[in-house]
Amino acid sequence: MAEATLYPEIEPFDQGLLPVGDGHRIYWESCGNRAGVPIVFLHGGPGGGARPLHRRFFDPDFFRIILLDQRGCGRSEPWGSLAGNHSAGLVRDLEALRRHLAIEHWAIAGGSWGSCLALLYGETHPARCLGFRLRGVFTGRGEEIQWWWHGTKALFPDAYEELAAAVPAAERGDLLGAYAARTSDPAPSIHAPAVRALKRFSARTSTFRTDPALVDAAADLHEALPLARFFTHYCRHGFFLDEGRILAQLPSITHLPCEIVQGRYDVVTPAATAWTVHRAWPGSRLELVTEGNHAELEPAMSTAVLAATDRLRDRLAGTGSSAGTTRIKAGFSGELRPVDR
Repeated sequence: MAEATLYPEIEPFDQGLLPVGDGHRIYWESCGNRAGVPIVFLHGGPGGGARPLHRRFFDPDFFRIILLDQRGCGRSEPWGSLAGNHSAGLVRDLEALRRHLAIEHWAIAGGSWGSCLALLYGETHPARCLGFRLRGVFTGRGEEIQWWWHGTKALFPDAYEELAAAVPAAERGDLLGAYAARTSDPAPSIHAPAVRALKRFSARTSTFRTDPALVDAAADLHEALPLARFFTHYCRHGFFLDEGRILAQLPSITHLPCEIVQGRYDVVTPAATAWTVHRAWPGSRLELVTEGNHAELEPAMSTAVLAATDRLRDRLAGTGSSAGTTRIKAGFSGELRPVDR
C-alpha cells in the first residue's frame, strides 16, 4: 500500500470556515508543528478537495501543514456552486487565508490543477512564497485542454468511446460543451449520468495500472459532482487564464526552490509540460517516475512525491541551496532543521 510509506496519521490542531466573498466560505485546517515552516497544499480538479491522507506527505515535525478545500469543494460552502468560481477568486482566497492565519511567508505544494494554482498564486504574490513542490504539472494552455478532451483517445480508445456514448451523437463534435451543459444542470436526472461518466473516464485514464475501486467510486456523486462540474467549467473558460500566462510569468518565481514530480506516462497532464517548466526554472529538480501516470497514491508516485517534499524541507531548512532560507530564518522563531528519521 502507498500509505505505508507516508508519515503517520495526524489530526488538525485548528480548523474553520473562512468567508471569502461571492457567497463562499472555504474550509481550512492546520496540523503538524504550530511553530513550523508553513506549507499550504492545493488539491487538484478543479473540484477535487483535500483529504486526511494529503496531510501525510509532509513532515509534521518541521511543517505547519495547511490544507483547504477550494470554492464549492469538499467541506467548503456552498457545495458545488459555480458562482464566482474562477482562478482569480481562488488566488484571492489563498491570500485571505494567509492573512487570516497571520502567516508572512509559506511554501506551496500542489498537484495537477493544484500545480497550476500554485504557480498562479506564486506569480501573483512572489514575495509571499518560500518554494514549491509540484506534481503532475499543468499550466492551463489550450493545447493541454485539447489533449485531455481529444488526445487521450489515442491511448484509451475504449474508455473514450464510453465517454462519448454518454451524450447524444449530434453533440459529440463538442464533447466539452455537451458535458459542461449537463454537469452544470441543477436537475439530478440530467447531471448525474454525465458526472458519473466523466468520473469513470478520469479514473480509467489516471492510474498506471487499472484500479477498479477508483472506477467504482464514480458512483459517489458527493465527490464526483464538484470535480466534474468545476473541471468542465474551467476547461470551457481556458481556466480563466490568458493563453501561456503561467509560462510567460514564470521568471518572477524561478529564484525560489522547486521540486517537481512527474509520471512519465501521465495521460492527464503529459510530461512535456513539466519538462518545459523544469527547463525554464534554473535550480528546479524534476523526477520522472517510470511506473507513474497521474495518480499520486500509486506506490512509485507516492514515494517520489514524499521524497520531493522532504527535499524541499531540507532546502528550506538550509541544508541545501535555497533563495528562501534567509526569509525563513527572519520570519520564524522555531528551530528549523530536518528531522532525523
